Amino acid sequence: MSRRSDYFPVLGIQDFKDDHSLETPLLFNELYGERSIDDPHKHDFFIINIFEKAKGNHTIDFVDYEVKDRQIHLVFPDQVHQWDIEAGTIGYQLMISRDWFESLIPALRFSQLFYQNHPVIDLSDMSFEFLVYEFKTIKKLLNDENIFWEMIQKRSEVIGLLISESVEVIFKNDERYHANPVFSKFLNLIDEHFKEERSVSFYAEKLNISPNYLNIICKKSINSSASSLIQDRILLEAKRLLKVSKKSVKDIVFDLGFYDQASFSKFFKSHTGMTPSQFKE
Repeated sequence: MSRRSDYFPVLGIQDFKDDHSLETPLLFNELYGERSIDDPHKHDFFIINIFEKAKGNHTIDFVDYEVKDRQIHLVFPDQVHQWDIEAGTIGYQLMISRDWFESLIPALRFSQLFYQNHPVIDLSDMSFEFLVYEFKTIKKLLNDENIFWEMIQKRSEVIGLLISESVEVIFKNDERYHANPVFSKFLNLIDEHFKEERSVSFYAEKLNISPNYLNIICKKSINSSASSLIQDRILLEAKRLLKVSKKSVKDIVFDLGFYDQASFSKFFKSHTGMTPSQFKE
């Protein structure tokens, strides 16, 4: 059964197993033929999709990405996604538990923010062949009577390194994403507190730095102010709630800590050009 968190349908790995009672840190799926996800939802795990042959559209956190041959598509825990993939698709998918995902992060090598802003990666012929080999090897290992989980975990780390290699040129040419540890902590703090705390000074105090220095770090990391990043997180959550939850606009206003519906509508329209009700439709 799917769980609910913050009024979202949140699916766990066990929801995709025939036997829900068996805990598993990783699942392999084949992506053959036409498929669609009509209702956007979240997962509490990490997904790596590799497409050998594909055509369609994949929406991740309200950004549309074209699905093409020889691509990797990444969906991080808590991201909202849906897709519409045409007939003739050939691909493979790994669902990786949150615990294993945490251990996989070092293999991805670059800032998580970078991958979340570049979730679709075009692969060279060689990178594609290496990655497909690893996916298919994991499939074989999962079919063994006594599953060698440590080997599967190492194979998934190799996949992370191969993905990193594929995006290295993009990353090196994009100075914004050269991760600063303080910047990464700031993003994590925003995720924890954005519903209650909007002030830059609150986050700066948590990080033991001045608000001015926090702004300098944000400008250097992603050319954005600290307050803009806080507002962006509120806006993303507002979009998720408006599209996915059955909550009324009035309840969403309360959930996100706005003083009243008018202030929320003004905030939302200034960022999107639409009222919350127009976006919800």
